[in-house]
Amino acid sequence: MAKICLSLKAKTLAQNLEILEKNRAFTDIAELRVDCLDPDERFLIRRFPEIAGVPVILSIKRVVDGGSYSAGEGARITMLAKGLAYAEADQRRNFAYVDLEEDLDVPSLEEAARTFGTKIIRSSYNLEGVDDDLAVKMKKLRRVGDEIVKLSVTPRSLDDVIKIYRATQKTKSINKIIHSMGEYGDIPCILAEYFGSMMSYSSPAGDLSVEEPQALTSKELVELYHFRKNSGKTKVFAISGYPLKVTDSPGFFNSVFELEQKDAVFIPIPADSIQSLLRFAQEIGISGISITVPYKEEILSCLEYKSQEVTSIGACNTIVSDSRGWMGYNTDGAGFSGSLLSFIGRKDLRGRKLTIVGAGGMARAIAAEVHRLRGKALILNRTLARARALAEPYRFTWAGLDSRGANLMDKYSHIIIQATPVGMEPNENEDLTEFYEFSGKEMVIDLVYKPEKTRCLLRAEKAGCRILNGHDILRRQAQFQYTHFMGDEISPSLISRVKF
Repeated sequence: MAKICLSLKAKTLAQNLEILEKNRAFTDIAELRVDCLDPDERFLIRRFPEIAGVPVILSIKRVVDGGSYSAGEGARITMLAKGLAYAEADQRRNFAYVDLEEDLDVPSLEEAARTFGTKIIRSSYNLEGVDDDLAVKMKKLRRVGDEIVKLSVTPRSLDDVIKIYRATQKTKSINKIIHSMGEYGDIPCILAEYFGSMMSYSSPAGDLSVEEPQALTSKELVELYHFRKNSGKTKVFAISGYPLKVTDSPGFFNSVFELEQKDAVFIPIPADSIQSLLRFAQEIGISGISITVPYKEEILSCLEYKSQEVTSIGACNTIVSDSRGWMGYNTDGAGFSGSLLSFIGRKDLRGRKLTIVGAGGMARAIAAEVHRLRGKALILNRTLARARALAEPYRFTWAGLDSRGANLMDKYSHIIIQATPVGMEPNENEDLTEFYEFSGKEMVIDLVYKPEKTRCLLRAEKAGCRILNGHDILRRQAQFQYTHFMGDEISPSLISRVKF
């Protein structure tokens, strides 16, 4: 079973121990990054394994490999030797592993490590991308059969992640660690068992973190992705779009999977193209995917089956793997209408005039539901042609985000719906409705849920409007997605227990 390695990068040993203690419940192995320590602290590393209480990796990472050590190589080798010196019979008091780069050739250091049971991790670093033939590289990297091969790579696309996965399948007999960095790095980290990786590196959680975490925290791996329960047979589901910086979907689905005792995990997959997403999904064997911006329309041409909702809306947010291919569904509309009617306390939209800001996949689902519920709407969008294309089938009014649009909003102001990602973290200061002055009588919905209150909602609330963010809509549509994914509804008794 893959382990969680907590990377310790504080300036003092005391700070590192404090960080380790705070994250102990989520940590199997600790990596002591000696290169990050203050110079005086580096002389004290020998006793760290004993007081840490978990297996520890001795690592002195050079600047060229993405670390902080910039002094001479001779001094670094001496420091490694001191860390391994005076080894004790009780191996728990020694470093369990030592990380040595592929170009480091010091036989005496390696012999000292092996003599006292310290395992050698032989590392290769690529901070710019992924090597072409990783399988061959892994075989060459391992000098002796007992060495653990570590590949630190930086995939720039999902196709790079596929390249990594295929290499691991060709080297199943080699003990290895896959350390994947960058925006695609979380995928091999969470799916360590799928990638045949002995461990996943993680950042510390909480105020004691010494830097902005570039990797998932050990707490996230355990509590959000249930890392210790996942295996190479765990069913994989995902949410995918680009960029995919903000999503609460993993929290919902993984909480439900745990409550329902399903051997499944839900992960985020940033996708640089819909084609690369489907290639990766087929390679790994992903069972179902929640499709988000900007692929809800583009996915249509890749579907073997389209539900009635997908066909009528012209957008798809849910795909399920089938022996025939990908089956497409849309749960955005049902999730939105359920949330909307609950919010306004009505059974339909008769006599209501609404403004929908946006013309993307989610706006399409909303427009279809507004029409079904007998409401009338104004579609506003930056691109007039898209606003018109969405409005005309329903005989809705359309306009741009300009003075004419603002004037029309006065007539379609019972409910105003902001249906774009604008205002989402990290672009909280953006507001597509800033040209409109709220009177306080409108009900305002913004599909963004992080931040909890966008600039649009804050302005509306200040004016006296009733407001609603997209969190409830997300929860409702995710419940419908779960039914498509698992072939069964979530037990009503569990809904209130879902951590979301």
